[in-house]
Amino acid sequence: MSLKKSTTFRIGNTANGNHDDREDSSNGEEEYEVHDLRERIKSSRGSRFNLIENEFELELNRRRFSRQTVINGLKDLSQGLVIHPDNRINYLFTRIVKLIAVELYCTHTAACIFYYLATTLPEEKEGYTWIGSLKLGDDSYSHFRELDLGKRYTTSLYFAIVTMATVGYGDIHAVNPREMIFIMIYVSFDMILGAYLIGNMTALIVKGSKTERYRDKMTDVIKYMNRNKLGRDIRNQIKGHLRLQYESSYTDASVLQDIPISIRAKISESLYKSYVENVPLFKGCSLEFINQIVTRVHEEFFYPGEVIMERGNVVDQLYFVCHGVLEEVGIGSDGSDETVSLLEPNSLFGEISILCNIPQPYTVRVCELCRLLRIDRQSFFNILDIYFHDGRKILTNLLEGKESNLRVKQLESDITLHIDKQEAELALRVNSAAYQGDLYQLKGLVRAGADPNKKDYDGRSPLHLAASRGYEDIALFLIQEDVDVNAADNFGNTPLFEAIKSGHDRVAALLSREGALLKIENSGSFLCTLVARGDTDFLRRLLSHGIDPNFKDYDHRTPLHIAATQGLYLMAKLILEAGASVFSRDRWGNTPIDEGKMCGNKNMIRLLEEAKAAQLSMFPDCSQDVTDKMHPKKCTVFPFHPWASKESTKCGIVMWIPHSIDELIKTASEQLEFPHGSCILSEDGGKILEVDMISDGQKLYLVNQTN
Repeated sequence: MSLKKSTTFRIGNTANGNHDDREDSSNGEEEYEVHDLRERIKSSRGSRFNLIENEFELELNRRRFSRQTVINGLKDLSQGLVIHPDNRINYLFTRIVKLIAVELYCTHTAACIFYYLATTLPEEKEGYTWIGSLKLGDDSYSHFRELDLGKRYTTSLYFAIVTMATVGYGDIHAVNPREMIFIMIYVSFDMILGAYLIGNMTALIVKGSKTERYRDKMTDVIKYMNRNKLGRDIRNQIKGHLRLQYESSYTDASVLQDIPISIRAKISESLYKSYVENVPLFKGCSLEFINQIVTRVHEEFFYPGEVIMERGNVVDQLYFVCHGVLEEVGIGSDGSDETVSLLEPNSLFGEISILCNIPQPYTVRVCELCRLLRIDRQSFFNILDIYFHDGRKILTNLLEGKESNLRVKQLESDITLHIDKQEAELALRVNSAAYQGDLYQLKGLVRAGADPNKKDYDGRSPLHLAASRGYEDIALFLIQEDVDVNAADNFGNTPLFEAIKSGHDRVAALLSREGALLKIENSGSFLCTLVARGDTDFLRRLLSHGIDPNFKDYDHRTPLHIAATQGLYLMAKLILEAGASVFSRDRWGNTPIDEGKMCGNKNMIRLLEEAKAAQLSMFPDCSQDVTDKMHPKKCTVFPFHPWASKESTKCGIVMWIPHSIDELIKTASEQLEFPHGSCILSEDGGKILEVDMISDGQKLYLVNQTN
């Protein structure tokens, strides 16, 4: 399409079109010239757009004064007198003149016919006509041909008016069959004419016609423009747009308000679906989504030169181009306006601002008379909330088209940011459905394309939330969707751990059957803390799902160490039943048995000793190795009394603690060359009777028992 600025044209109303054209041309105003517009319009929806074309004729050259111009002018004047909406003509006066003209025209025609019926009879039969037999006072009309023309016309007009206003039989009446037949036809026509006149008079009194509403609205707009002293250009744009709305008001959806919604949807589908579904942005979208868009669009018409959207404004409307051409105007490198792209049929604009929630990047201006479909932002987002998978497809299409679309390529970062934001919001919606136990919504989200493995800001998947809330049906559905049953959140917790922690045994059993593993970060510290807290139920659930009871904390202590230290008999029994070892040593070399002995709980010591015997009996071939591993402790033995003076002190030896106290005394006596040694004392002077009482690295003193 070619755009020029050589020839000036103006779309104006019929009352002042020529005057405006002359005035605009004299001022040198430039407008867009559109070639072959009529052919483009005729290819549209037939009579609808043709009516607007006829009403708003685009004149490429000024009309020349000719006979045809005069005839067309008279036709326009007659049309203006009948229904002209120009506010410069008084509406009430126009309607009254119209009604009087109609009545006079009808009665004049009837009067001529009455006179014609009388003159077509021979002169000798003039007495058998309505006028030849007429006597009014002393005047006789037996020789009516001799009367002057004015009197004859007045008499005929009087007969026609009286016949129309009465039942047809008064002081003047028909006297032959021809006149009777015509009067019958005339009276029948009068009933229709009378109804028309009465209806129009009623409309004048009641008001509310479309034309009058338009005129009232135009009057208010003119007052507003005068009060605010708006410029001439914007005045013409406002008037032209209101006139365009008036002329195209038959497309308003208000005429379909009384029709059921289902039928209205079918009407909209038949009229607008082809324009919406062929938009590249909606490629691959579902048919249901397209139908919802189609049923909510509104049709609008715009003049050439009108600005529909301005750069930097907030956009709340999405437009589809049906017919005509528009241009997107941006700011060039030199600061001047430059055309970014042309918008032709099957394209849309406003989508970038709405989808990416940014100001309108370009100004959109009409190049030729166009027909657009409009849907408001809120309705569009309501549809996207339901068909959100199509919303993701739309954003993908928008981003994929950046290579061929300069305006989209320049906004790639904004589009990508919005896509990431929508992905995060979608993950929250999926997690929310799982947290609330809404299986129906969750199925809808997943089957529409949402990723059930998507995690939230804490790294929790929908399965984490379903397990923590105990929703077995949600967990089963997610497992069927092949989610990762061993996914860990930012805290290292798995869905199985969440189910166990919250006490949902059925969900935990379901996850275990599906191969879920119990993984806990810092398992040893967690189990030791759990034992110290005395949470027996939680510990039992963890142990029943296979957690290793021999995990150690930072001090190499096992849960059994903690239970033995605090004398928690039931807790220790539970841990031993789960397979805890009584031979585990902490960083100081102490076993749970050592901790139990230091605690002094006899029941605990007995339980641990029984567990020790049982574990040794289960591995008889390894009993010696296990026993040896129980005594890898060392001690330091000195050959003097712990309370002796410094002068009496001697060097000692470091040795491994043997299996018995007698062996310790014998070995120490030999190494220290102290043959009289017979007793081992601690630093406090206490006599040690069993090697189990000796801790790793302890200082011992070999003395003679007689000392």
